[in-house]
Amino acid sequence: MVEIKTPEQIAKMRAAGLVVAEMHRACAAAAVPGATTKDLDDIAAKVLADHGAKPNFLGYGGFPGNICTSVNDVVVHGIPDRDTVLKSGDIISIDAGAIVDGWHGDAALTVFVGEGHAPELHELSRVTEESLWAGIAAMRKGGRLVDISRAIETYLRRQRRAGGGRYGIVEDYGGHGIGSQMHMDPHLLNYVERRRGKGPKLVPGMCLAIEPMVSLGAPTTHVLSDDWTVKTDDGSWAAHWEHSVALTEEGPLVLTAVDGGRARLAELGVTAAPDPLA
Repeated sequence: MVEIKTPEQIAKMRAAGLVVAEMHRACAAAAVPGATTKDLDDIAAKVLADHGAKPNFLGYGGFPGNICTSVNDVVVHGIPDRDTVLKSGDIISIDAGAIVDGWHGDAALTVFVGEGHAPELHELSRVTEESLWAGIAAMRKGGRLVDISRAIETYLRRQRRAGGGRYGIVEDYGGHGIGSQMHMDPHLLNYVERRRGKGPKLVPGMCLAIEPMVSLGAPTTHVLSDDWTVKTDDGSWAAHWEHSVALTEEGPLVLTAVDGGRARLAELGVTAAPDPLA
C-alpha cells in the first residue's frame, strides 16, 4: 500500500526535510582533507540534536551511523568511522535523514574533497544530479511511477562519458516511498524495467525519495563483509544524489531542498508547490 499524506503531514515532512538540508550544509562544509567520516557523523548528530530531531539511519537494521558516508567507489551505505580519512581528490556521497514528529526526510549529495579532481568526476556528479531533477520534474499528478524512472534513465542515456562510453545506472538500488517510515512502497527504479509495468498512479499526497546512483563504469555492485558498504564491481567511482519530494495539488514540493526546489524546477518549466512552512 502506498501511504497518502495530508497537507498537515506533508508540512511535518517539510520540517524534517529542512533539518536534512542543514545536515548536508554542515557536513559538506566539514568534508575537507584530514577529516574522518566519523567527524562528519558527529556533526550530523549535533545538527539533529540542535533541531530536536531524531536520526532515522542510526539503528536502522543495525546501521551504526547517523549518516552514510560513501567515498569514491563506494556507491551507498558507507559506514562512518575514524579510520577513513578524507584526502584531496576524493569524492564522498553524504546520505542523511531526520525524523520530526514521527515523519521522515531523506536526501543525499555528492561532495568534492579538496582539489585535483578529474573533469570526468565533475561531469559524473553533474549528470547524476541533473537526472535527479529530471525525475522530480516528471512527478506530476495523473502520471505513473514509471514516468519518473523513464525521465531519469532517458537523461542519463543521452549523456556520454569522455571517450564515448555510457554511464552505469546502478541496478540493485533505487528510490522509495517515504513518510511515517523511511523506506516504504513503492520501490522506484532509476531505469525502466518492462516487466514491472507502469507502477502506481501519481496522486497528491504521495511522497517519494528519488535517488539516482551512477558510476563511471559498469552498473553492477557488491556488498562488503560489514553487510552494508556497497561498492562497484569494477572499482569505478560513483555519485549519488537524492531528494525527498511530495506531490501536492499545486505540483511537486522538494522537501529536502532549502527553497522547496523552486529554482531548479523553474529551469525545467515546472512550478514548485508553495512551501507550507514559508
